[in-house]
Amino acid sequence: MGAEQEKERLSGELLRSRPTSPILPTVNPTSEKSEPSNTSFHPSVYVIVWITLSSSVILFNKWILDTANFHFPIVLTTWHLGFATLMTQILARTTTLLDGRKTVKMTGRVYLRAIMPIGLFFSLSLICGNLTYLYLSVAFIQMLKATTPVAVLLAGWALGVAPPNLRVLYNVSFIVIGVVLASFGEIKFVLTGFMFQVGGIIFEAIRLVLVDRLLNSAEYKMDPLVSLYYFAPVCTVFNFCVSLVFEIPKLQMADIYNVGLLTLLANAVVAFLLNVSVVFLIGRTSSLVLTLCGVLKDILLVCASIAIWGTPVSPLQFFGYSIALAGMIYYKLGADKIKVYYAEGSRAWAEYGVRHPALRKIIVFAGIIITLFVILGGLAPSVGYDTKAAIASSNQYVNSLIGDKATDVKST
Repeated sequence: MGAEQEKERLSGELLRSRPTSPILPTVNPTSEKSEPSNTSFHPSVYVIVWITLSSSVILFNKWILDTANFHFPIVLTTWHLGFATLMTQILARTTTLLDGRKTVKMTGRVYLRAIMPIGLFFSLSLICGNLTYLYLSVAFIQMLKATTPVAVLLAGWALGVAPPNLRVLYNVSFIVIGVVLASFGEIKFVLTGFMFQVGGIIFEAIRLVLVDRLLNSAEYKMDPLVSLYYFAPVCTVFNFCVSLVFEIPKLQMADIYNVGLLTLLANAVVAFLLNVSVVFLIGRTSSLVLTLCGVLKDILLVCASIAIWGTPVSPLQFFGYSIALAGMIYYKLGADKIKVYYAEGSRAWAEYGVRHPALRKIIVFAGIIITLFVILGGLAPSVGYDTKAAIASSNQYVNSLIGDKATDVKST
């Protein structure tokens, strides 16, 4: 008996010593995760690149269509889309950026019933958007674009994608009020350009709703670059057909040479790189960052329009646009998220002030100076200077110098 009891005791100790569950790690499991590769940049890099490219495309298009007198916006859009079609085909065969297309169950029926209608509205929105540059300033165009979330909401209700919600409608009403005030304050208001921009916003809203409905199915999940891979060829054909009727008969090679082949190539490259940057931005930032980036980009574009083209902006426009931007942030984030982000931001700002008190004071002082500059600038009758007049006067000065030298040569 004693030997058997000793044997049972030893076997019991062995059983207790064996773990009944997997051995827990002795370190934090998060520290065992593979470190990101050295090729991955900080999210702020992607934000800066996206804002730079997005602003550059808009300013570049405005310069080509207005300042360079290339009054063929549909041809320019067709060139952008044709270049995007070529580049996406090359990237699909030489890189992994478009590998996401392999998971998309694309058939001829889906392409005809889903991709082509989306491509049609995409083309119409691009055409109307570029036509607007011939009539309105970049600053006013960006103010009108603030109504895009409202148009998307109404289009979703109209197409049955989402049920109507009066509370949501109330939340977006501030965007409409702000844009209406900005429109009344516009000094150089052109009805034709305004109607083109409204049409572009409507077509873009319908396109976004159709894309959202298509992407609701798991087999059609696409990132922006894969979407461009499918939509660009359709849009190129649509835009080319429209330009063939309205613009190509009037287009001459002198118009192209006046702008420059390298300039048009650079314009298409910047437009395509914008689509590539969107893919990286979405993958490495949050919804808050995306929303604030869009708002910051719009503000920078308004300032750039004032600085480059001397666009006059009235105080009423500043006030209305501020309301519209605040309403857009509130609509996209919601009151609860704003409170959470505000609390986190206040805590981080306080901690930063403890670590760097002098630098914090400098930042506050610089913010006050910039705010006063914007407010005082907005109280002026107009902001900016006449760029075209400055260029004309400089040309006259150069011509006068050349003329004087030619006179001196003749006299000798």
